[in-house]
Amino acid sequence: MAIRTDKRPNILLITADQQRYDTIGAGGRYYMKTPNLDLLAREGCMFSHAYSPNPVCIPARHNLLTGLSARYHGFDDNYFDEIRSIPYNLPTFPQILSDSGYDTIAIGKMHFQPYRRHNGFHRLYLMDEIPRYREDDDYAVYLREQKLGNIQSIHGVRHLLYMLPQRSLVPEEHHGSKWVADKTIEYLDENNGKRPFLMWSGFIAPHPPFDVPDSWADLYKGVSLPAPAKTKTPLSALAEENKHIADYPDESYLRRARELYFAAISFVDHQVGRILFKLREIGQIDNTLIIYTSDHGEMLGDLGTYQKFLPYDFASRIPMIIRYPQRIKQGSLCDDFVDLNDLLPTMLDAADVNYPDKNISLPGESLFKNSGQKDRSVQYVEHCKDKRRWVSLRSKSYKYNYYYGGAYKELFDMTSDPQETMNLLYDNPSMEHLAIATGMHRQLAEIEAVQGLEGYIQNGDFIGLEPYHTQPYREMNFPLYPSQLTKQVEIEHQNTIEDEILIAIEKEPIVNLEALDLETFKIKSGLKDKQVNEILMRWQQKLKDAPGSAD
Repeated sequence: MAIRTDKRPNILLITADQQRYDTIGAGGRYYMKTPNLDLLAREGCMFSHAYSPNPVCIPARHNLLTGLSARYHGFDDNYFDEIRSIPYNLPTFPQILSDSGYDTIAIGKMHFQPYRRHNGFHRLYLMDEIPRYREDDDYAVYLREQKLGNIQSIHGVRHLLYMLPQRSLVPEEHHGSKWVADKTIEYLDENNGKRPFLMWSGFIAPHPPFDVPDSWADLYKGVSLPAPAKTKTPLSALAEENKHIADYPDESYLRRARELYFAAISFVDHQVGRILFKLREIGQIDNTLIIYTSDHGEMLGDLGTYQKFLPYDFASRIPMIIRYPQRIKQGSLCDDFVDLNDLLPTMLDAADVNYPDKNISLPGESLFKNSGQKDRSVQYVEHCKDKRRWVSLRSKSYKYNYYYGGAYKELFDMTSDPQETMNLLYDNPSMEHLAIATGMHRQLAEIEAVQGLEGYIQNGDFIGLEPYHTQPYREMNFPLYPSQLTKQVEIEHQNTIEDEILIAIEKEPIVNLEALDLETFKIKSGLKDKQVNEILMRWQQKLKDAPGSAD
């Protein structure tokens, strides 16, 4: 083994995508099968009240990247169809660590804008959900090299079956979750302790579609799982919008989708175990700051809603585990409020590197500090702009949500109602609850004036905006890069989307194609009635031909 002259620790950041906080066995979730994350928690610290500062993919990741909010980096929401980038002079943690001598590598899902902007990483091995050009996506190129270039829905069928039970079209040995671990392990073998590295390994799972390999798909069948929380009071217009994302004809679909969501997490856990084993094998496990977290959560049917971009804990609260024996007590638990903004200063602290811009005041602080300057008694979360914008303030006892569109307000008692089923400000609130809401409203406005988007606070209070009206929509995301292929032989070799629908649900008999939203699918896909009817006929024939089926 090479002699290492730079003794600073390695830094390994592992992120899942859309993994909610209550999905790790070590966190008291009896139903979760996560042995490797449980071990990581026993050897490190679990942060029980970690949050995403903005519970949507691109904003959350840019907060993590810069340690700053959208006020600075410009991503208050997901933006895919317009050219955006963070300001060229805004420091990122890979840039700062690269400048100080770290070897910096990004593997998997990053969601950078533009797509292959390095942001300080020396090497990028990218994997995105819907790559626009195959040559930009290292995982898509890998699949072509493995003679699997005919698969269009490389991360599951994202149109008709977006949140529906389905199986991976990619064999387990080439699945995206395994590829991230394989590339991570490949680098660890290459480095073998010779120089300090910063590596961000980003899994797409458990983000829908829940395209789990066959051998993992039934892991949670028959397991007693928590029932989805039911709201007792009306939800915001934005939350009502989220109810339409899933296309579940009945509750059995939701149960199966939850099983597959948890199975996707267990599959990621297995890959994390492989990475940790390699770190031990090369003798770097105790000389590596290991951070495991997610960009945001997933409503998963709780409160009748799905996906993210909501202030409720199921969407905004995330898992976070840190292992680093030099600074973190083994088997510890921290219930302070922490968030993704804290990770940049934590990494710089571990590397003994200063933040380079003294004119910027970071909202986060190193998690190694027992009593720092950051107020960890409350947690601020924001999302979006204009009438869709909301801000939230969480204390240990209460959560207060303010929606700019129509000045809609929510107050939840997080002690007696941790699932946020009862808005205490709905229908004749008590004087006590009004007083609590007034105080939190004032405090939230003060934080928003400093950290939030500019122009939303005037005269010490939130600006008034017209009510936001729910705009129901169905997720219909079709593969992009196949339309950009130029070689005729490759174009002719592509699966059809009709074929991929049938393959994905072949082993998920619960899915009844006739009960799904075929009208929206036809409109978005451009398929004619005759083509959709042909899919139905082929599906019905498959049912008849299946072993054990009755004629």
